[in-house]
Amino acid sequence: MKSPDRPTDLDINRTGIFLSPLDGPATVEAARQSRPTSPGTEQELAELRRQFAEEAHPIGHMPPPLAVRAVLQEFKGLIHGHRYGVLLDKLGERLAFERTGVRLFDALIVKLEAQDTWDGGPTLETLVEFRGDEANHFTLIHEVLVHLGADPTVVTPSADLVGVESLGLLQTIADPRTTLAQSLHAQMVAELVDAAGWDQLCMLAGVVEQQPLAAKFRAAHAQEVHHRDTVIAWLNRHAELAALGELKYSA
Repeated sequence: MKSPDRPTDLDINRTGIFLSPLDGPATVEAARQSRPTSPGTEQELAELRRQFAEEAHPIGHMPPPLAVRAVLQEFKGLIHGHRYGVLLDKLGERLAFERTGVRLFDALIVKLEAQDTWDGGPTLETLVEFRGDEANHFTLIHEVLVHLGADPTVVTPSADLVGVESLGLLQTIADPRTTLAQSLHAQMVAELVDAAGWDQLCMLAGVVEQQPLAAKFRAAHAQEVHHRDTVIAWLNRHAELAALGELKYSA
């Protein structure tokens, strides 16, 4: 199977019009003379969106816990002032994101096996290790939710949100046309979000005065920071080698 061309190699690209002295101006002029397909202006569209935003219902709500009595006995004061709902919502968010994180690394492993890495780039062993971390983080959040008397299968509002947000990342990495480096760029976005999410969970555990949870979350956060920094280092090395012209053809 022929190795893919590097995206930075010069080839046919018809997206630009600036360097086309005939077709460029003609395209701009045609756009100016074209009539809109529907009545209205940008201001009216913005007003319509504002109305929708004002009238729309929330993405979702938090369900009641499965075992309120158990929660009240073990976590006194946690339910007061919406703290319980906020914590469960963010736990649901991380659960959804960690599930996606496992799938992202699954797709990265496939991409690495299909393409070449580079000097200082990702290795199969490291990707497998990071995938295992994501799976362990998923299990941790699942166990915490059960311990708090919550249903880990519930899609909380924040979980719903990150599910939509992360869809593009998974599509990018799974796309057979993207290179390993391009896929890692999407993974970098995921790692930045994931590290920030765990940092927020550490803060929330402190707010609700659950230090044992905070300690577990800090350990997971440290691993995610390591993932983030490693992926950034891989991408920086790739850019350096590309700029020096020292990349393998298929990398």
